[in-house]
Amino acid sequence: MKTVILIPARYASTRYPGKPLVELILPSGEKKSLIRLSWEAAQRVKGVDEVYIVTDDVRIRDAANAFGSNVIMTSADCENGTARCAEALSSGGIDADLVVNLQGDAPLTPEWFIEDLIAAMHEDTTAQVATPVVQCDALTYSHFREDRRAGRVGGTTAVFDRDRRALYFTKEVVPYIDPSKKPMEVIPVYHHVGVYAYRPSALKAYTDWPAGPLEEREGLEQLRFLENGQIVRCVIVEGRGRVFWELNNPEDVNRIERVLKEIEL
Repeated sequence: MKTVILIPARYASTRYPGKPLVELILPSGEKKSLIRLSWEAAQRVKGVDEVYIVTDDVRIRDAANAFGSNVIMTSADCENGTARCAEALSSGGIDADLVVNLQGDAPLTPEWFIEDLIAAMHEDTTAQVATPVVQCDALTYSHFREDRRAGRVGGTTAVFDRDRRALYFTKEVVPYIDPSKKPMEVIPVYHHVGVYAYRPSALKAYTDWPAGPLEEREGLEQLRFLENGQIVRCVIVEGRGRVFWELNNPEDVNRIERVLKEIEL
């Protein structure tokens, strides 16, 4: 099964313009852009045949070419990363049995998250779309609550049934935990990891559907699959002590840099 990783990246982010080219400071003092760190994260994944950065912006293209990435240019009309991956697959000359969408703002994504996702798609040949979720530790849960209290959109949470079929994804923190009750030893909140694995047919179907009201309200592309009755498999992955967080807001730069100091990349 030929597997490719596509890293969609756009410069004109609503919440954080120019985000892919924001530089983060590594423990060595070296600076690397967000998109480069995400590309390097993809390079560490085993069992992948090719990695591409997918963008419509020449600044991102030029930066990616400078550090050695393959790049596929897409139109500026792609409304989200899934649509960008679909266009890259259809027009970029990619031959793949499985397409992994690694968001360009998630450099802390451990390679085993993606490897477990790929393995799940190998095991369940009927699955058309899958995405990882990781149970929140106390620090991540506190980040979620801090962002919501400050009126910021942080990460995304997921709820799923006993067969790990997604019920909903949201930028709110669900399920609700009553703060007046005794703190739980295990926090029943799952952080949705911004990675997707699709069969090519699922990507094609996605572009044929219009965005639904839930997708438009939440701004979450994966809800289009749920709104059209498609099963999205949630693959539970283990944090192994690694703090996972995407760069959604300028405030997240310091959070990610703190984690970079604690891990060896």
